[in-house]
Amino acid sequence: MERKSPPYIIPWRCTFTCDSGCVHCASADKPPMTDEMSTANALRMIDQVYAFGTQWLGISGGEPFLRKDLFEIVGYARKIGLNVSIITGGRHLDDEKFEAVVKNEARISVSIDGAEKTNDLIRGKGAYADAVSAIKRLSREDLLNCLVYTFANIGESAANVNENDIAHVLDLAAEYGARWVIFHGFIPYSKDKNTLKVDPTPQQYEWAWNKLYDLRSVYKGKPEINVYHPSFARVVKQRGLADFDSWYNNFFLGRCGFGKIMSIAENGDIIPCSFNDVYRLGNVKEKALNDIWNEMQTSNFFAKVREKNSLKGKCGVCEYREICGGCRTAAYYYTGDIFGSDPRCAYIPKILRENRE
Repeated sequence: MERKSPPYIIPWRCTFTCDSGCVHCASADKPPMTDEMSTANALRMIDQVYAFGTQWLGISGGEPFLRKDLFEIVGYARKIGLNVSIITGGRHLDDEKFEAVVKNEARISVSIDGAEKTNDLIRGKGAYADAVSAIKRLSREDLLNCLVYTFANIGESAANVNENDIAHVLDLAAEYGARWVIFHGFIPYSKDKNTLKVDPTPQQYEWAWNKLYDLRSVYKGKPEINVYHPSFARVVKQRGLADFDSWYNNFFLGRCGFGKIMSIAENGDIIPCSFNDVYRLGNVKEKALNDIWNEMQTSNFFAKVREKNSLKGKCGVCEYREICGGCRTAAYYYTGDIFGSDPRCAYIPKILRENRE
């Protein structure tokens, strides 16, 4: 992510439409946006992604399978030489779409947030059965990529931050050959207090990161456990992983990519993080992807965000800031400042502990 060359993968949020109503998602029960890219514009975008030198197009939503022209676009991407991965809840993987997945050899990741009771509380009744059905079918064709688990507080007394739900999904991945389970921290999409209530507490995250570290030695890479949250790196460093530098630089997904990567929103806008709709950097319908990328790389603003010594508050003085630094999108929604401290971390930096003594 530090290189100025094209990213290995460019995510495209192909639609905002979704009918699952997940408690932790910005697109829950939202209708299609009126300015979603047309098929023709999406195909031109694919040409730009390929010419840019990226190897993978990662398609997300909303629910990607609700975009009617999805496989026309996927088929074109595969024809010109792009690899394609899609993330779905599995609800709409009918026979026709499944055949299209197989035909195009698209790699599919399935979102599942616990055992049946927990998952359906988060994603809606029947979501677990749909996800498992998709996992089984994709596994038979060797097209199952990852399972994706997002931590969330469902209500005042319920959350999927517990060993039973975590182990259940890891066991599914092991049984059906998913290469990874990716555990996501909740990333806020609004400053609304009801939205932020879904976020687990700092103490819940601290428990989860340590539990996942322990489970790495239980599952021994089948599946691999990856975590999409910066503070997991601090826990792994504290726990003394022997090959930490290699793990951090070559495997760990949780480094904050704000300003180091780019994603394409449903209307063609470029955003500096798949979860941050506040900062928009130009539109691929009007400007070359390569030009937008180069402007991002030379931008004083993004250079400052990438520099960890620009961080404020607890993140700014933490001795682990170079490997963590918190999530910039979470910092923005919680504090109003992209350089602010990510408040979801339970760790107290050494300098602050010393000052208290």
